[in-house]
Amino acid sequence: MNSQKLIKLHVGIDDTDSAEGMCTTYLTCIILKKLEEYNIKPMDFPRLIRLNPFARYKTRGNGALSFVLELESRSDVELVEKIVLDYVEKYAMFDGVNTNPGVVFYEGEITQAMRDYAINAIYSIYTIDYAEEFAHSIGARVHKFKKGRGIIGAIAAIGIELNDETFECLAYRIPENYGTKRQLDEESIFLMNEKTYPETFDNIDIEGNYAAIEPHTPCPVLYGIRGNTPSIVEEAHNIVKSYEQIEDYCIFRTNQHTDMHIQHGVKIKDMVNTGCYCFSCEVVEKPYDIEGGHVFFKVSDNTDIMECAAFEPTKSFRDIVRNLCVGDKLTIYGGLNDNHTFNIEKFKLNEIAPQYEYSNPICVCGKRMKSAGKDKGFKCPKCSRRLRDGKKIRKSIPRDLDIGFYEVPTEARRHLAKPIVRMKLDN
Repeated sequence: MNSQKLIKLHVGIDDTDSAEGMCTTYLTCIILKKLEEYNIKPMDFPRLIRLNPFARYKTRGNGALSFVLELESRSDVELVEKIVLDYVEKYAMFDGVNTNPGVVFYEGEITQAMRDYAINAIYSIYTIDYAEEFAHSIGARVHKFKKGRGIIGAIAAIGIELNDETFECLAYRIPENYGTKRQLDEESIFLMNEKTYPETFDNIDIEGNYAAIEPHTPCPVLYGIRGNTPSIVEEAHNIVKSYEQIEDYCIFRTNQHTDMHIQHGVKIKDMVNTGCYCFSCEVVEKPYDIEGGHVFFKVSDNTDIMECAAFEPTKSFRDIVRNLCVGDKLTIYGGLNDNHTFNIEKFKLNEIAPQYEYSNPICVCGKRMKSAGKDKGFKCPKCSRRLRDGKKIRKSIPRDLDIGFYEVPTEARRHLAKPIVRMKLDN
């Protein structure tokens, strides 16, 4: 019996794609397939980890990949590292202006320092120099291509601790179909959603009534199905019909749709740009529209005032925001952009402020009275009757809102934002 101690090798990869193509999930998938030829298999599902959504140099979703292997020898470690680096050199989109791949290899157990690094890579934004310095401090082996910005996410993908998690099944196209219209049977997608929702979610954009599982970029991904367990996303995958050949598919363990980016308990006065928060507040300035279809309003938590926005891509969510009134009490989720405007992902309406309209009293003759001047009461324009001590009549205005959660549509949802349907499942 072989009593030799196994070597636990963590592999992190990031920033290999561009707006013109490739996907780091696909690259990870084909690397794992190559390793299988040597009977080397990951200990668990590969991980797809989304980082700070406001990162300036992200290509699309700011996602990094990692997987863990148990290897028998140093020669196995060397083989894995060679395959990974060769595949990154072969497939990464080096022509992309913002494509700066990074690969990190780490042996051993994950430390608290690594977990802290990872969560702060979601809360804030690191420099390449800081990431490289941290990697050296933990004994990781770093490989930078071009500027090597990908090492930032690669380290985070290795070290992140998932207290909440979802899974995504990604199906991939054959290379000759890249850049062409995806050929999926939409009816089967709606059937899949009917059979698996809410354990899978964001399959359909309800507002637009269209399938939302396929990307709109020339990348290798044919479609992606997100859900709460690996079994449900694989079941959903088996329901979807494709009119084009599927090269392969892979299931990833992820932090998507977990609200992992959201920081709680931070006051408005202490919030910083690119940070994402959940906070309770009161509307202090009614919503208004600006050119481009964006809707803005202001809130306060008694420490400062924050400008919030529902931007045009959130579509009908803006109509809900337009119905807010001064005095409404909310719990808001979202993040601060570089202009220090809070980009709303969802909110909970906790308390509805009553709204009233006021009108002059009705005279005994049936005619509505008019003001007789300041502090002089009212006078009837028909019979001249006066009402010196009269007051305006107050009438409650119905509000077209209910207590509860409201969220942006599927099309506008961030990868990390937890949809309401998952919040209901949690409860």
